[in-house]
Amino acid sequence: MPKVVGYVRVSTQGQARDGYSLQYQVDEIVKYCKANGLNLIRIYEDRGISGAKVEEEGLMVEREGLQNMLADLPIMNIQSIIVLNTSRLWRSDMAKVLIQRELKRNQVDVCSIEQPNYSIYTHDPNDFLVNGMLELLDQYQRLEIALKLGRVRRKKAEQGGYAGGGIAFGYKARKGQKTITVDKEKAIIVQHLFELKADHPSWTLKQFAEKLNTEGYRTEQGKAFTKVQIKRIFDHESLYQGMYSYGNIEAAGQHQAII
Repeated sequence: MPKVVGYVRVSTQGQARDGYSLQYQVDEIVKYCKANGLNLIRIYEDRGISGAKVEEEGLMVEREGLQNMLADLPIMNIQSIIVLNTSRLWRSDMAKVLIQRELKRNQVDVCSIEQPNYSIYTHDPNDFLVNGMLELLDQYQRLEIALKLGRVRRKKAEQGGYAGGGIAFGYKARKGQKTITVDKEKAIIVQHLFELKADHPSWTLKQFAEKLNTEGYRTEQGKAFTKVQIKRIFDHESLYQGMYSYGNIEAAGQHQAII
């Protein structure tokens, strides 16, 4: 019996929490393998992870299941990876190129239950056209969702609310919150740093970092401050003064000012 592995993924925390979509994918893969006489060795999974996430160096960000599967390929001697559809493996051209490169290196194909003619090695013009159209449709849906999310975030930003993204040092945010809130412990450091800046306008970023470290202050991770982190805090001066910026939008923030 040809040896294969399965891969399943859900992209939202809600789907990952209730497990319905994951279980459906698992059941379909198991049923497919039994019907086609395939020896299913293992099923890898990723919960609540986007299929488009790719690091600059080419490794899949946070997709531990995918990373483990690719790392195991040289020792498993499998024929194919079974997925419900190719969007479980990739939702961007970059991710597709990187994953297929690893699969071809180990002479492994992708078997898609919902795309029965799919192969990463296909040379049939008709199959190439159909699979290409399916993948283009999948990318279109992802871009459409991104545009809708972008509109919602812009509206929040225009109202001065938290629109997502990284949180400036001195603030914190919980999922679902409409605005960021002050982290009292970290806010003391921010206030002190801007007081130092006012008293010592000629100091370098390195000098500010050394001063905070000497006084026993530490970063969010409990480490010593660096000049890069000091610059980031200074770059958020308008935020600490009560303004909120998102892209090219700047509005009076709903959050509490720190300085």
